[in-house]
Amino acid sequence: MRLTRRSPLQLIARLLLIAGVLAMGFTAWSYIARYAWQTYENRQFDRSRLHAEPLPSAAALQSVIGKITIPRLGISAILKEGVGRRTLNLAVGHIPSTALPGQPGNVGVAAHRDNLFRGLKDIRQDDSITLTTRDNTYVYRVTSTKVVAPTDVSVLDASPDENTLTLVTCYPFYFVGNAPKRFIVRALQVEQLALVQP
Repeated sequence: MRLTRRSPLQLIARLLLIAGVLAMGFTAWSYIARYAWQTYENRQFDRSRLHAEPLPSAAALQSVIGKITIPRLGISAILKEGVGRRTLNLAVGHIPSTALPGQPGNVGVAAHRDNLFRGLKDIRQDDSITLTTRDNTYVYRVTSTKVVAPTDVSVLDASPDENTLTLVTCYPFYFVGNAPKRFIVRALQVEQLALVQP
């Protein structure tokens, strides 16, 4: 049996191929995990709404808060407390220290630009955004969008005179790596619909 010696270029090509396959596998796994989690939690959420279970207390907010929907963009995702890596890999995260849906003030939510909030690149003024909790549905209208530095947290300031919603994601949308800016969507609550008991 004769052994052949591989050139350094062949080894590099093989390593790059392996790295590419691993990267594709990780991306596929992330997508499948997020899809499975969203599907399961959507069913659980809809079931809990049917039985009119109340919104969890602030201490118990490790579970699902509700669902965010932007119909024109086809965005529909479960909203969970927190903005840690694990939360944002699966769901839209509620930014701690901002108002909860139904409370007066500014509800802040965030998600990754390369998965659940990818469609925000096409958002327009007057688009409708719905936040649904276990007991109410809150309808918001988009009033503005802007791009800010990551250190500009003034976009999350409380709005004592009106109920607002602020969506945060990284910007630019097609940037590879850690994006240098944040894309902000601001919306004003225009309607509240209570859950109707069957």
